Amino acid sequence: MSSHDQHIIMLPFLAHGHLIPFLALARQLHQTTGYTITIVSTPLNIQYLQSTISSDSPDIHLAELPFCSTDHGLPPNAENTENLSFHNVPIFCHASVTLEAPFRHLVRDIMDKEGGGRPPLCIISDIFFGWAVNVAKSVGSVSITFTTCGAYGTAAYISFWLHLPHLHRDCEEVFKLPWFPDSHRFHRSQLSPLAKVTDGTDLCSTFVRSQISLSLGSHGWLCNTVEEIEPLGMEILRKYLKLSVWAIGPLLPPAALKKQYSSSSFGSNIFKQRAGKKPGISPEKCIEWLNLHGPSSVLYISFGSQNSVNASQMMELALGLEDSGKPFIWVLRPPTSFNIKGKFRDEWLPKGFEKRMTESKQGLLVHNWAPQLEILSHESIGAFLSHCGWNSTLESLSQGVPIIGLPMGAEQMYNSKMLVEEMGVCEELARGVQSDVVGKEVIMRVIELVMDKKKGKGKEMQKKAAIIGEQIRAAAKDRGGDGEGSSLLAALNDFVRVSSAV
Repeated sequence: MSSHDQHIIMLPFLAHGHLIPFLALARQLHQTTGYTITIVSTPLNIQYLQSTISSDSPDIHLAELPFCSTDHGLPPNAENTENLSFHNVPIFCHASVTLEAPFRHLVRDIMDKEGGGRPPLCIISDIFFGWAVNVAKSVGSVSITFTTCGAYGTAAYISFWLHLPHLHRDCEEVFKLPWFPDSHRFHRSQLSPLAKVTDGTDLCSTFVRSQISLSLGSHGWLCNTVEEIEPLGMEILRKYLKLSVWAIGPLLPPAALKKQYSSSSFGSNIFKQRAGKKPGISPEKCIEWLNLHGPSSVLYISFGSQNSVNASQMMELALGLEDSGKPFIWVLRPPTSFNIKGKFRDEWLPKGFEKRMTESKQGLLVHNWAPQLEILSHESIGAFLSHCGWNSTLESLSQGVPIIGLPMGAEQMYNSKMLVEEMGVCEELARGVQSDVVGKEVIMRVIELVMDKKKGKGKEMQKKAAIIGEQIRAAAKDRGGDGEGSSLLAALNDFVRVSSAV
């Protein structure tokens, strides 16, 4: 049977931070195996994916599942968590379960078209689409769960939601999380806003717990990480899932795994494939501004596509940045409690702030979206003030850039904990958007600490981030070549071998 006769179906969760690594995995799988790949999602997400797939990827197919958000009491065209308010996310998650029936029909249709009803080699589904495990088994296919997060964050997230240890009567502010060594204590402030209020019966809890439990029935798990940088996380996952777990990261564009992008990479097809969005600034103008500043001198600030800080924190952050004197690029979105996709108001920043920063060349303020990976790869970037989402974390570490953490939700607090305690490449500024506002003096102190590459903690963080960057790039070396000279290729080949043998 030729490689082109093999078919893999992929089902990402309906969130931007999940679509990106699923598409990257599809590209890597096709490049490694030559198999036909079909990514399945709802119409608007398929439009987004289509805008990122180049014409030179004919064996990566896209297939639509019908979904009408208003049928579930959601706003029109709500097909992605990026466009939802906080209170609508649990409703949306439960609504996504209704995709099981149309997905089952779609898989049957694909099998019929391929002739003989032969099932796909495997169905790779998101951890939040655990129901797809049952679909795979019903058609005789191998079921694989893909966690788009890192290993440590995934292990902590799963352990928390399956056990809800914060509900135990004897649980104090600091508590032990099942699966983790006794030395790894967690604090209530490291729980996401949804996790803090769950009682095990709410919409969020019932969805997450049920989908994780179903995903535990798959044949194996894929994790978007590198074995060498997350030994503890990978050990915990394998020990307690009792499944094969393959570290198939870093799922980043090949050009990004060179030490730095060249100037010609900005605005290239690499950028388009990664983003699929219109940036608030042209890549060319961005690099022009970055070229004005010395090596490791610029702070990059972004909280992902779905997050922002509250209005008071935004004001203090602006004041701290200006008083620090450090050059910075800040991706701005409206504060929390306002429409994050809406128009930005000058009143959210100190009077005349943007004009002063623009004229002095100290700050570059980008509204809505910036070419993040290209920015992080520029030699002038010295640190990244981040929400610690895993995609952003991998992008930063792949370039050897240390992190100032402001985790806000999902598994981000766990990522931040690992970056601080396990890797030593992060200094936390605060936890959660509802936490006490961090004043400008603290902001200045943390920026100075992390950006000082000549002495103290900043120097150590830079050194450790550089080592991890080398490990990440080494994991993907020779990607696209004929050999198995990387841990990424070795993991992918082992995954394919096991899937074929089941």
